[in-house]
Formats: sequence, structure tokens, C-alpha cells
Amino acid sequence: RGQNTMTRSRNCELVRGVNALSHNETVKRSGRWRFRGRGGERKAAGVKKSVGKTPRFYPADDVRRPLRSNKTKQRPCKLRASITPGTVLILLSGRFRGKRVVFLKQLSSGTLLVTGPYRVNGVPLKRVNQAYVLATSHRVNLTGVAVPNIDDDYFKREKAAKSSDEEAFFAQSAQASRCSDQRKNDQAALDTQLVALLSQQERAYLGARFSLSKGQRPHEMRF
Repeated sequence: RGQNTMTRSRNCELVRGVNALSHNETVKRSGRWRFRGRGGERKAAGVKKSVGKTPRFYPADDVRRPLRSNKTKQRPCKLRASITPGTVLILLSGRFRGKRVVFLKQLSSGTLLVTGPYRVNGVPLKRVNQAYVLATSHRVNLTGVAVPNIDDDYFKREKAAKSSDEEAFFAQSAQASRCSDQRKNDQAALDTQLVALLSQQERAYLGARFSLSKGQRPHEMRF
């Protein structure tokens, strides 16, 4: 009494690897067989039946499935801290590379809305990716300047009607793209406001093209 007595297992090991009772005899004595089959209806109801029969052979060609794409989600990039409304930017690519422009605002797509103004250096209202722009420390005061309500749809080109006639096709390709009257009016109204705020020195600064000479290192320069 008072001492822990070790309980002997029902299925003792006679020899190493040989038990006294077989597996079936152990299950029979434990009584677990009495509870088999209970709840089978609920388990069968939870199992989803496979629709159709699995094909015996795989298709010869790969079945194309659409991949997930993030093109429909527009996530505009964050505007750099050095770029604020009125900041003078230097364009690094495109038709007007080397020109200095005035930053107006950021569009919903993340691109920058800039202008020369057109009357000063010939750069119209256009969209620019901030990755191809060099921000300077000079800023133009845009107080009182009414920036027109411009979004990305403003720059979409009108689709011309398709024609099956060859002559009409070649005549259409020969026509140069023309600027709409609305864009001309918006550009003229904005130029009038900006040019009135610019000094003579600022006009000369915006009209000069940016370039590097021999021996000049951009990483050591302050713009």
C-alpha cells in the first residue's frame, strides 16, 4: 500500500516483435467495433460529390487559363517631396528633353501635368512621368493661377472611323494630328496667367535649354 503499482498491458510482448494478441483481437477486446458506422449519414452528406467523370487522357494542347492581372487597379505612385506645385522641372526624355517646365499638379494616373509655358519655350500642356524629370530648387508662385480642370481623359486621341477604301485609308494616314480648339483655349488662358507672374530673369531661365559641358558632373551640381 502507498506504492505505485505498474499496470500490465493486455497485449504483452512475448518476444521482440511478437505480441501475445493480434491486432484484430485487440480491437475486439477494446469494444471500439460497437461504435463503427455511427454518424455515417452526416459524414456522407458533408462529402461533395464530384461533378462529371475524370477524363482518361490529358488534352494534347495546354488549356490556356487567364492569369491574374493588376492592370485594372490604378495605384498612382507617390509624389516626390521635392516636387510641389510651381516647381521648375527639367525634362530628361521625349521630344522636349532638356526643356524647363513648370509643374502644375499630379493626375490620377500618377503622371505630372506640366507646361512651358508655351509662349516662353514652346512646351504645351502635357503629361510627364516623374521618373524622367529632374526637380530644381526654383519655384514659381502660382497664387491666383486658375489651373484648368484636366484629367487623363483630356489627352486621349479621338478614334477615326474605319474605312475599307484604300484611298481613304492613305488619305487618313497622311493627315497630321491637329490640336483641338479646347486645348488651344486652355493653353492660351494658362499662358496669360503664368507669363504675367514671371520676371524677365525667370523667362530667360525657362527659355534656356539644359545641357552639360565637358567636365561637369551632375551628381556634384545643385539644380
